[in-house]
Order: sequence, then structure tokens, then C-alpha cells
Amino acid sequence: MTTMKTVSQDADKGASASQLIDAKIKELNDWRGETLKRLRALIKQADPDVIEEVKWRGVPVWSHAGIICTGETYKSAVKMTFAKGASLDDPSGLFNASLEGNTRRAIDFHEGDAIDEEALKALIRAAVALNVAKKAGSRKGKSAAET
Repeated sequence: MTTMKTVSQDADKGASASQLIDAKIKELNDWRGETLKRLRALIKQADPDVIEEVKWRGVPVWSHAGIICTGETYKSAVKMTFAKGASLDDPSGLFNASLEGNTRRAIDFHEGDAIDEEALKALIRAAVALNVAKKAGSRKGKSAAET
């Protein structure tokens, strides 16, 4: 059984990132909380080794060899932003926000939206693979420079 690591930049509260995300979901107490809860579960299914963090004044962040994605909540949307989304193939056309940038891509979920769970998990796995590959590439570059 894999134990999920958690990191929190909110140390003065003494709560783990997981606890802070749990509290955020509970506090929302509406469709946004349910959507964030479902997205979180899908992220964990796609990558059991994911690290949960809370950054930028309470934004849930999921990482593995770098940031995979964030889960921001707004009045009319839950935004799942992929840190390196512009570098990912999106054969199912999930990305529907932040399309103009060179790096990030996002998916806005609105009340009542269906979630294509298999396509989303594939996108999460692709983001993890990209992070791992980039990290491995940077290690090779460092060791070559050091020799």
C-alpha cells in the first residue's frame, strides 16, 4: 500500500496539506467541493505516488517530479491547471481554458459538467511522465557538465 506524502506551506496552522485540502472541500460545501473532491480522487488513482501541497494562499497542488496540476476554485468554476499543459497531447480535447499561453493549459469544470475520467487520468499520467523525463534529462545534463 502506498502512503501519500503531503507538504504544506501553511506550517503555522500545523495541518498537513491533505488536511488543508479536506477542510477546503468541506468549507466549499457545494458542487465545487464535490468536483474538487472527485478530481483529487482521480489524481490519486492516476498517480498513487502524488504529493499533495497547498500553495498560494490555499490552492491545492499535486506534484510528482514537479508540479502536475493545481485545483483552483472560483464562483462558477473549478479550474484544473496543468503546469506544463502546453507540452501535453490532449487527444480527448479536455483543455478548455488558458489556451493562449506557451506553458500552462487548464480545464474549467462548471456545475453539472461530466468528467471524462479515463481521459483525465491519461492526461495526469502524461503530465507525470513529462515531469519525470524532464527531471531525468536535467540530471543527465548536470552529470555530463560535472565530468
